[in-house]
Amino acid sequence: MPTIYFIRHGETDWNATGRYQGMRDIPLNDKGRWQAVSAGGVLGGLLRRDGRQPADLDYMASPLGRARVTMELVRGALGLQPQDYAVDDRLREITYGAWEGFTLQEMQRSDPEIYAARHADRWSVAPLRGESYAQRLPFVADWVGSLTRDTVAVGHVGTGRTLFVALGLKTPREALEGPIRQGAVYVFGDGRFEIVS
Repeated sequence: MPTIYFIRHGETDWNATGRYQGMRDIPLNDKGRWQAVSAGGVLGGLLRRDGRQPADLDYMASPLGRARVTMELVRGALGLQPQDYAVDDRLREITYGAWEGFTLQEMQRSDPEIYAARHADRWSVAPLRGESYAQRLPFVADWVGSLTRDTVAVGHVGTGRTLFVALGLKTPREALEGPIRQGAVYVFGDGRFEIVS
């Protein structure tokens, strides 16, 4: 299987204030732009370590602006043309539906029953009028199956969590534990992964 270099988009103001974005196209803030450039530097170091040239890989991003700008900054840090990459909807974030723009406390107040059900089973229960990680998994698995070359991908928390499961590296429960870090590169290959920042 090809190696995947996965990068979560840089920080937005909604990330910083704990607001769930889903499909809302919130731009990177200054810290997020710095994280994207930093991730490009980390990726460059990994490729040098592995004897690879940046131009030899495929590059794909979620269609959401925060992922696309992250990809363009990563590519610029690698000395590549920023806009020369593919966009793939299978890498997009899960939809948070009616809860987009909400904090966890606001979600709980808006619909305590759905919030409690999702708190008990965050993998399978969708947000109010949104979608679950379980519903996104087939799309991410299909994307993985379509890869023919080592690939750099920029996506979201949901992309990262479902990618772990699609690759058989974590159970859904394990995939929901801990953060998917911004500014880091997740390297998936040979049935294992490493996180480099």
